[in-house]
Amino acid sequence: MRVSPILTWYFGRHVLFSILAILVLLVGLIFIGDVIELLRRASSRPDATMSIILQMATARIPFMTEKVLPFGVLFGSMYSFWKLTGNQELVVTRAAGVSAWQFLLPPLMCAFLLGTIQMTALNPLSSILLQKYEKLDARYLKGVTSVMNLSSSGLWLRQGTQKGQAVIFARTVQSQEEERIDLRDVTVFRFENLDDFTSRIDAARAVLEPGLWHFYDAWSFVPGQKSTFTKDMELPTNLTARKIQDSFASPDTMSFWDLKPFINLLERAGFNAKRHRIHFNSLLSRPLLLCAMVLIAAAFCLKFSRRRRVSLVIGGGVTTGFLLYFFTDVASALGISGGLPPALAAWAPAGISALLGISTLLHLEDG
Repeated sequence: MRVSPILTWYFGRHVLFSILAILVLLVGLIFIGDVIELLRRASSRPDATMSIILQMATARIPFMTEKVLPFGVLFGSMYSFWKLTGNQELVVTRAAGVSAWQFLLPPLMCAFLLGTIQMTALNPLSSILLQKYEKLDARYLKGVTSVMNLSSSGLWLRQGTQKGQAVIFARTVQSQEEERIDLRDVTVFRFENLDDFTSRIDAARAVLEPGLWHFYDAWSFVPGQKSTFTKDMELPTNLTARKIQDSFASPDTMSFWDLKPFINLLERAGFNAKRHRIHFNSLLSRPLLLCAMVLIAAAFCLKFSRRRRVSLVIGGGVTTGFLLYFFTDVASALGISGGLPPALAAWAPAGISALLGISTLLHLEDG
């Protein structure tokens, strides 16, 4: 039997509104907790005013929305299905010849749409605001001006070149702007074929400009040759101030659209990009994960009757959600450590959850 557009719109709207209501409730509770925690941390910081605290807590809202979205979809879908079943609306629909797979299609489409919006729109917004939060946190609560100044030993960078690689060390970061980084007491080691040392550069100062490093008062050392002094020297680079800052930050502060090019840049320079690959694949798998949450909610609530205890349904859903959260963290840790391929570590929670939901519904409906 073909489901009417009116019925499709009704089920989809009912589930979507329930998901958004639960999501607003969860984000509101987290926002209050963030404000309390930031106030505790700011108690000994006179510069951290209430306005700064509210800015920091607000900047984390999109990021926390991303984190709790699977739980919002799970609990919202459970509430919607429980209410539809308790009101006998699903009973009447199924008596009219509509199968569970047909009236689950609108909620699944809503979940897939929410996952796509998170991946393409919410995540870029979250990355921008999370960077703002980390800057405010570093300035007002941690007392540092830049994440690149956190290391007491100096700043180490590595970049890929046409002939090999270059490792750059600077004892201090003099200044850091939008498109410009000024380093002092700089040493550059140049290699071919990853580990064949070719030359060394010692400079009093190095400035990162668009497309090149500009060295001042530089000495060049080549094995077997006499060292030479140059007042000005340039070295081509594909690094930018933004990319260097991102390399010191977590993948959460990077937009979905910037992750793939940045992963390629890291791997060309010889860096480990597993964390960024896992994060990129987890974003790609988010629509599937949200669809799996709808299937799991349906497995718990479609067979609900008033004889069954509500606490059993709610407890089962909450337990499933936290087990999924724990499994996601374990898979991510295994991916970072090399125990699992990054793609498998990111897609396994969504894939396994979807298979469990489908198999349970097949058993309940058709078995």
